[in-house]
Amino acid sequence: MSNLPLNRVAILTSHLSTGDAVSNDAVGMCKAFCKRGIEARLFAGSWDEVEHEMFPVQEVGNFLLSEADLLIYHFSIEWKPALELLSELKCRRAIKYHNVTPPEFFAGISLWHEEKCSEGREQLKLIARMNCDIYLADSEYNRQDLLRAGAGPEKCFVVAPFHHTDRLLAIEGAIHILDGYRDGRTIILMVGRIAPNKGHVQLIEAFANYYHDYNRNSRLVIVGKEEAAFALYSKRLHELTKTLLSQEAVSFTGETTDNELKAFYLLSSVFAIASEHEGFCVPLVEAMAMKVPVVAYASSAIPATVGGAGLVLDERNPFLMAESINRLTSDEELNVAVGMKGRQRYEQYFTNEKIEEELFRALSQINGD
Repeated sequence: MSNLPLNRVAILTSHLSTGDAVSNDAVGMCKAFCKRGIEARLFAGSWDEVEHEMFPVQEVGNFLLSEADLLIYHFSIEWKPALELLSELKCRRAIKYHNVTPPEFFAGISLWHEEKCSEGREQLKLIARMNCDIYLADSEYNRQDLLRAGAGPEKCFVVAPFHHTDRLLAIEGAIHILDGYRDGRTIILMVGRIAPNKGHVQLIEAFANYYHDYNRNSRLVIVGKEEAAFALYSKRLHELTKTLLSQEAVSFTGETTDNELKAFYLLSSVFAIASEHEGFCVPLVEAMAMKVPVVAYASSAIPATVGGAGLVLDERNPFLMAESINRLTSDEELNVAVGMKGRQRYEQYFTNEKIEEELFRALSQINGD
C-alpha cells in the first residue's frame, strides 16, 4: 500500500451507533482491513450498545506505535480529540470526510447542533491544511468541499461509504408491516432521520399535491428516528401534515428494525426525497438496490449518487415532484425500467465489494505508489 508495510489501522469516529451512516462506514472499513489480514480497531469518544468491539479514543496512541501504522478519522462534526491526535501522532494519517451539515439548518431548532456544525466547518479548514497523507470523500460533492477548504487535489479521492444494503437484500420483510400496510394504497417512501436538512417540509408539500391532484388512495411513509434535539422540527412536520392532508395519508414510523425497513421497501412504489443537504445519502443506494425508483431534488451529493438511475429534478417545485411521482406510479413499464436502472447502478458502483476495491485503490496512492 506504500513504501512502508501497513501494520495497524485505527479507525476513529466521535460516536459510534447502530444504523448511523457514518458508523456503518467505519465498521465496514474496519472489516475490510481485517479481511485482508491487517490488524484494525474501532475507536470512539463514545458509543451505544453495538455488536463490534470498541476502544476508547484515549487508547489510540497505545495502539499506533509505528510510522507504518495508519489513523483514519471519520469526520462529520466538531470534535477536538481528533484534532489533537492528528497533530500529535507520528503515523500516517487519513481523513474520511462525510461532510459537516451547514449550521444554518439547525438555527432555532437545536443550539447544540448549530454550534457543533459551525465549529465543524471551521475544523474542516484546519484538517484540510494539515497535510494528511490522504483525504477520502464520500462523494465528489464532499471532495469539492475538501478542495475549497485547502486540501491538495493530488491527495483527495472519492470512496463511497460502506453500508448494510447487502444485509437488507438478504433478509425477509417483517410480516406485521407487510400485512398492516398492504391495503391497496400506493406507498411513497422516504428514509432518513427526522432532521432539518432532510427537506421533509418540501416532501410533505409535494406529496400533498400528488395526493390531492392525482391519487387519494396513497400514503407517504416516512421512516426515520425522531430525536429529542429536533422536537421543534418534528412538531412542525406533524402540524403541516394535519393542515395539508388527512391523518391516515402520512405515516411517521420512527426508528425501524432492518426487517421492518425491508418490508417498507418491498411495499413502496416510489422512493421520494426532498433533502437540502446530503454528503452521500445511503438510503438512495438502498432504494436502488431494492429496485424502487427514485424521485429527488438535485441538491448537494444527490445527483451524483443517483446518476441517471432516477428522476432528479433541478427545480425545487412541489408540483413538478408530484407530477414525477405520478408518472412513476401510473406507468408500470416506466416504474420497472427506472427501478432496474437503479439496481444496475447499485451493482456497478455501490456494492460493499466495489467500495472495498475503491478504498484500497485510493490508499495505494499514499506516498505516491
